[in-house]
Amino acid sequence: MAIETVLLAVGEKDEPRAERLADAAIDVAAPTGATVVLAHVFTDDEYDTVLDQLDFDPSGEVTPDEVANRHATIRTIGDLLSSAGVEFETRGAVGSHGETIVDLAKDVSADRVVVGGRRRSPTGKAVFGSVAQEVMLSSPCPVTFVRDA
Repeated sequence: MAIETVLLAVGEKDEPRAERLADAAIDVAAPTGATVVLAHVFTDDEYDTVLDQLDFDPSGEVTPDEVANRHATIRTIGDLLSSAGVEFETRGAVGSHGETIVDLAKDVSADRVVVGGRRRSPTGKAVFGSVAQEVMLSSPCPVTFVRDA
């Protein structure tokens, strides 16, 4: 089965691994010419905080896609994808991280999902973080996990 769509999901703590996430998506998407859907999922609280931090007109209606497009990690990864010649689109969503990533994967008919996670303590290595674990267990397609170096 050819890979046509890769969902690269990023969150608040993914800035340090932005390059590794982009590289993982490029490795999957570039050989087949797949499109990367670069998605940022915000919880309600995260979304409210980001709206306060970014310079949006408070009287205007702002979409999660617009907020995601202005996020530094999204811009960094988008630049890396563009430099590699990989087509991408940006999506923003508000909801619980794991469940919303899985929903986005279904909505865009993803053939692969790429998510990041942190290095675990020795006792925590047996289990991935709750978001990554939920995505891996519930995703409609294979998942590539990119951990901190």
